[in-house]
Amino acid sequence: MSDSVTLPLHMRRNGFDPDPELSAVRDEEGVRRVATPFGVDAWLVSRFADVREVLGDATRFSNARAMLFRPAGEEYSEEQRRRMRAGNLLAFDPPEHNRLRRILTPEFTMRRMRRLEPRIHEIVREHLDAMERTGPPADLVSAFALPIPSLVICELLGVPYADRDAFQRRTGKVLDISLPFEERAAANLEQRAYMAELVAGAQADPGDDMLGMLVREHGGDLSTDELVGIASLLLLAGHETTSNMLGLGTLALLRHPDQLDLLRKEPERIGATVEELLRWLSIVHSGTSKVTTTDVELSGVRIPAGEVVICALPAANRDPGFIADPERLDITRGDLGHVAFGHGVHHCLGAPLARMEMRIAFPALFERFPGLRETGTPPRFRSFNVVYGLSAFEVAW
Repeated sequence: MSDSVTLPLHMRRNGFDPDPELSAVRDEEGVRRVATPFGVDAWLVSRFADVREVLGDATRFSNARAMLFRPAGEEYSEEQRRRMRAGNLLAFDPPEHNRLRRILTPEFTMRRMRRLEPRIHEIVREHLDAMERTGPPADLVSAFALPIPSLVICELLGVPYADRDAFQRRTGKVLDISLPFEERAAANLEQRAYMAELVAGAQADPGDDMLGMLVREHGGDLSTDELVGIASLLLLAGHETTSNMLGLGTLALLRHPDQLDLLRKEPERIGATVEELLRWLSIVHSGTSKVTTTDVELSGVRIPAGEVVICALPAANRDPGFIADPERLDITRGDLGHVAFGHGVHHCLGAPLARMEMRIAFPALFERFPGLRETGTPPRFRSFNVVYGLSAFEVAW
């Protein structure tokens, strides 16, 4: 069965692009009622202005209420569901959300991130050295795109990097909607049990990493379940998203040699390049679902209270009503305010870190291997994952 038949509409892609049907929904309807893999119908919102409205209004569009819907086949007890929500910023609305966000925000300021900059340069250099020693061909995903963000977030949080294969395997299952719910749920519980062990270690002997800081400075404000939830979310988000941007972004630049040549000639464009790749690729299909708390109207469509709403981020970021010629990858655009990191109170907390990693990693890769190219083995796209990207991408130089 083809992806277009089995995947929900908001997750369908055609290579780098949103599925043509999704683009047509945006251009012709704006909002459409769709089936989801979770056993409930939802309203798919696809235009840039509407998506920003939904993401920017936590009062009318609730994250917390979305957590009340049970996916088909779910067998979590109420206590398990409560514990699994604890500490997950995406599962709460203000004011509960604000309390958690206030605690974490200082750790992700640009000033704090700059302290990490020398170490990120070092991590990137070490992985490029390893690629050079081994020689071509190389799988860019396993040799470069995945390990760099994983090592950075492990060091930041205080997670042993030696455990990465296990936690990446579990994360991969949690985010893979093609797997049975029971298998994804088991992986989720395993991951939480692992994080609970790390939290217990930090509580017994807090180190200089973020987990240690949270225990030392906020141990009285955060329950153990909240610490586990925070660490789980940051670990998942910290390596899955940036790694897929590095892999898919490299492929996009190789397939747009005019843009790559411009970046080589004018390296000061790297910030704008990162923003354009974020917009054009939009690797997070939708972010979290919302539930309407009152009747709302978007693009002339009335959505009653108590309905699930899903935002199609790739369609919104390529909305002609947002920018001209949106299908073209153009690194001269600069940052126009895309929604790849979300918008509003749930705007991605780790965005400064992700941007820094990309601004360091892309130029270093193309500088070390000026002849970087595809080998002819087609890259493998990850279609069924909550975070879009590549599972394998063979390169030579």
